[in-house]
Amino acid sequence: MSLISDRLSRLAPSPTVEISGMALDMKRAGRDIIGLSAGEPDFDTPLHIKEAAQQAMADGKTKYTQVDGIPELKEAIVRKFARENGIETSVDAVSVGSGGKQILFNALLATLNPGDEVLIPTPYWVSFKGIVDLAEGVPVCLPCPFAAGMKLTPAQLDAAITKRTKWLILNSPSNPTGVGYSADELAAFADILRQHPAVHVISDDIYEHLCYDGFTFATLAAVAPDLQDRILTANGVSKSFCMTGWRIGYCTGPVPLIKAMAKIQSQSTSNPNSIAQYAALAALDGPMDFMWSNLAAFDRRRKMVVAALDAIDGIDCPMPDGAFYVYPSIEALIGKRTPEGMIIETDKDFAQYILQAGEVAIVPGVAFGLEPHFRVSYAASDEMLDAAMTRIRTAVEALE
Repeated sequence: MSLISDRLSRLAPSPTVEISGMALDMKRAGRDIIGLSAGEPDFDTPLHIKEAAQQAMADGKTKYTQVDGIPELKEAIVRKFARENGIETSVDAVSVGSGGKQILFNALLATLNPGDEVLIPTPYWVSFKGIVDLAEGVPVCLPCPFAAGMKLTPAQLDAAITKRTKWLILNSPSNPTGVGYSADELAAFADILRQHPAVHVISDDIYEHLCYDGFTFATLAAVAPDLQDRILTANGVSKSFCMTGWRIGYCTGPVPLIKAMAKIQSQSTSNPNSIAQYAALAALDGPMDFMWSNLAAFDRRRKMVVAALDAIDGIDCPMPDGAFYVYPSIEALIGKRTPEGMIIETDKDFAQYILQAGEVAIVPGVAFGLEPHFRVSYAASDEMLDAAMTRIRTAVEALE
């Protein structure tokens, strides 16, 4: 009898982890590696949030809390949804987890039976497919090609829905592409969903505050309030509030689902970190002016990275609507030969070449389900990004 479960065989090794591991090994060996693979703001957590955590510790708030979040934080989340998103909800319809990933994991594990289908626009964040696999659902990846702007269409959604479809996952702005869906585009999806009352939606809004060039963030539950009892609106403090390590995610959704998610959480991690919850409370109720200076920096870096990559012969880099990623195509570089004689057959080959020859860590498109592409995170300093773009250019120009 094997020690390892059959369920684990459903998971493929992560190319992201492989590239990151290679980069770390090279750094330990003394190589000057520039890492552009992490989806993490390079800005520090704002001072008032850290001070709230220190005060919580001083006040002895270091004990177990309610399994899916303290009431004060849930009340702040209710206020946030009303204030920023036009979503009316209640404390009993809110859940807090140890990061946005746990929110998604709880929701899918609580609802999927073997064979249930989950529609995932592709390219996708790597964990969407992996969590569905672990929950013994069937990930149905809906290709959104580069030529079509890497966006799902209403017709494509309609054609993909079957009797086994339980969830659609929407992430806007998107990781890895930065593509966002407008209110009108979400309304068109809502028209399709009204025809299929058994289909539910996870709206992953984690990048809601990171939008550029007049793109206006919208979320499905606000666009189509009549569908709110079929929507899990998920968010967190990691990206906008620069709190990746604090591990606080949250959501609102149908009360029976929220209760089921709490049941899952009670038998896994139990409550999220108590100090992090009080920090998240300060984040949601506190000043947000720091976001605009951060956003200005991200916007400047976005334009610089897109211009630099798009100027490289063989790389086609569209301008993203939001988040802090670009997802350029390298179709024109497939088949090229490196100075060492290796043929670039896949975007994984390209990422390994850029790591070895250019000493820049990027993530190949295979990790996100759409090839041949690569993802760069521009959540890094201007100086680091400038150096990385020069290195990538030099490495690409050396291809034959």
